[in-house]
Amino acid sequence: MNVNFEYHNVSASDRLEILTAQKLSKLEDKYDFVVSSDVYFTKENHGGNNRGKICKVRLNTRGPVIFAEAATEDFESSIFGVMENLKKQLQKQKDKMQTH
Repeated sequence: MNVNFEYHNVSASDRLEILTAQKLSKLEDKYDFVVSSDVYFTKENHGGNNRGKICKVRLNTRGPVIFAEAATEDFESSIFGVMENLKKQLQKQKDKMQTH
């Protein structure tokens, strides 16, 4: 699967890319209809709010595009939150595909 990374107000990180690619690889193994993905890391400063590290993932599938976003105190937690959301959406999509 082709994975594109974009960073907004954040310096590029090999560690984040490796972690995200590993997680996306597991999803691709389980859900074979995933074609490619775009990952966005963003940092927003909102005063006292500690939820400024955002991870967004757009999965291109053979079917609809699936999108998830999570904002937490650190990027690793945001990645895990996004992956859980994507798993739920992918399972729903897979269930729909099997009933038709």
